[in-house]
Amino acid sequence: MSEVSDKTSIISTETFKGKLKAADDAPPAIVVLVGPVGYVGKQWLITRNDMTIGRSVEAEVYISDSSLSRSHAKFEVSANDIFIIDLGSTNKTIVNGAVLPQMTKRKLFNNDQIKIGNIILKFLEKGNLESITNQQVFEKAQKDALTGAFSKGALLEKGPEAVKRAEVLGEPLSVITYDIDHFKKINDTLGHPGGDYVLKELGQLMHAKLVRANDYFARFGGEEFVVILQATTLKTAQEVAERIRSTVEAHPFVFEGKKIKVTISIGVSSIIQNDNWEKIYNRADQALYQSKQSGRNKVTVAA
Repeated sequence: MSEVSDKTSIISTETFKGKLKAADDAPPAIVVLVGPVGYVGKQWLITRNDMTIGRSVEAEVYISDSSLSRSHAKFEVSANDIFIIDLGSTNKTIVNGAVLPQMTKRKLFNNDQIKIGNIILKFLEKGNLESITNQQVFEKAQKDALTGAFSKGALLEKGPEAVKRAEVLGEPLSVITYDIDHFKKINDTLGHPGGDYVLKELGQLMHAKLVRANDYFARFGGEEFVVILQATTLKTAQEVAERIRSTVEAHPFVFEGKKIKVTISIGVSSIIQNDNWEKIYNRADQALYQSKQSGRNKVTVAA
């Protein structure tokens, strides 16, 4: 007679306690179920009173979609309860299928669905472990696994948002684009594992020494990277770009005992009046092309 195994998979007590503690500490949140590309799965924690949601970049919950009013609705915290209030929106606020009268409070309960314009959100009450899981999944989807930089999709969402915010606040904004010189040669010589090593090491170097607290570092594709520098003038951006260039050149890249010479070519641009994301990025990209055409391993500032 065959023996029957009665083994059970066991999660360590400490891991389980950690998950429960994280759930207990999780504040209430809203998560996008249906919305523009790049927003689905995005989550905001409701940690303060009077959090406005709308398409104004000044809104605490900013979603770039024309179906929303600039200040569409707001979340209000009262003791342990969360309320939603429509602020006189054009396309209404609907909770679980019921239209919310303007300027009227409606208490939210766990898993309530909120429709504002064409956006559908879900409310998660305090202590809901789902909010932690949502955030982890969303952040993972937003990041490039190899370099730890934000993905191209995340960048294409962030870029226009950053430009609008800079215009509203009257702040400067600059963009750095760069790519690795002769990267194809590295791949041809060391194979794709060698190329992946260089990309991963470069990502770690950027995070450890070169990306400032408010910078947004993304991998545009292949060996090209972009850094959005908020509240940063063109002059300062040029200095940051030169620091990135010189640090990468001086860094020891060693793969399987072989030292690899790695340099980058950089383009820099800054916001000007009536600008948009595409124009700013294209100017930086054209400056990058000039750096490559004039010898590589240098910084060129867009005219």
